[in-house]
Amino acid sequence: MLLEKILSLNAPSGHEDAVRSFIKNRIKDIPYTIDSMGNLTAHRKGSGMRVMLCAHMDEVGFIISEITEKGLLRFKTVGGIESTVLSSKKVVIGDSNIIGVTTAKAVHLQGRDEREKMLKTSDIYIDIGADTKEAAQKVVSVGDYGTFFSVPTEFGEGLLMSKALDDRVGCAILLELIQNEYDLDLYFAFTSQEEVGIRGSRTAAAQIAPEAAIIIEGTICSDVFGTKEHQTVTHLGAGAALTAMDGAAMADISLLELIKKAAQENSIAYQMKHTTMGGTDAGSIQRSGTGVRTAVISVPCRYIHSGVSVMSKNDFKSVLALTDAALRKLERSAL
Repeated sequence: MLLEKILSLNAPSGHEDAVRSFIKNRIKDIPYTIDSMGNLTAHRKGSGMRVMLCAHMDEVGFIISEITEKGLLRFKTVGGIESTVLSSKKVVIGDSNIIGVTTAKAVHLQGRDEREKMLKTSDIYIDIGADTKEAAQKVVSVGDYGTFFSVPTEFGEGLLMSKALDDRVGCAILLELIQNEYDLDLYFAFTSQEEVGIRGSRTAAAQIAPEAAIIIEGTICSDVFGTKEHQTVTHLGAGAALTAMDGAAMADISLLELIKKAAQENSIAYQMKHTTMGGTDAGSIQRSGTGVRTAVISVPCRYIHSGVSVMSKNDFKSVLALTDAALRKLERSAL
């Protein structure tokens, strides 16, 4: 399965090489460019509106900041990762894919005050099995990047668990859609460094100068135990998630309504996000040039920005179908 293959790749922000190479091999018959930020943009030229489809290649991860005398690794996070999901996770570091585990002082050795406090990132280190600084330095250097390690796994009723659902789901959907023919001047932008400040998409949008842009994302799904209804954001299995506004952008009303109508006319399940928190590449694309009409279609993902996120395969199919339907509607509609 295309999605499972791309989920297995490691590509923290700024080191998207593995995903970029995978995409290049999938679209080698379609003209593409790679810019100085590492964005890969493929172009299917047409006579219609100039539209940008966007998904980011990078995932949250780590950067090694210190190697201790005992061979343990200190690190900083790359992108937004809560310290509560950091400990006791399998990780992979550097181009040589060195395996390690994140851990902290054993609970048996903690005092009562320590046990009652939330672990901070600075309390956690990575063990790669080295017993001295010199041994660790043979395989890892300060400045090396790492990611969570996981194997994409199907479970439950049509669910999939994996790291990096944000935003490999978007990359996989763009790779599916790029095989289709549309009467649009269509650009497929696989962007870099979204997780560290929506950086790559600013450059990509400046080069494309789109009239409209649809961003495909993995988004927050907090519909589990302990979450009140008004805090759920999205529901797993309820379909594609549409965003009216978040911390980085406001959806263009005309484009958002077109997407809703495309869903209704084609009986595609969708839901509205219940929060204005967070942000996507829409934030930089909307502000590029003289301004761009933007909208975001997302796959709801539980436990996002962690070692194992969860999505519904039906939601993924809804986002794929809805994006296709929206593009078909843009072929014959003026915003």
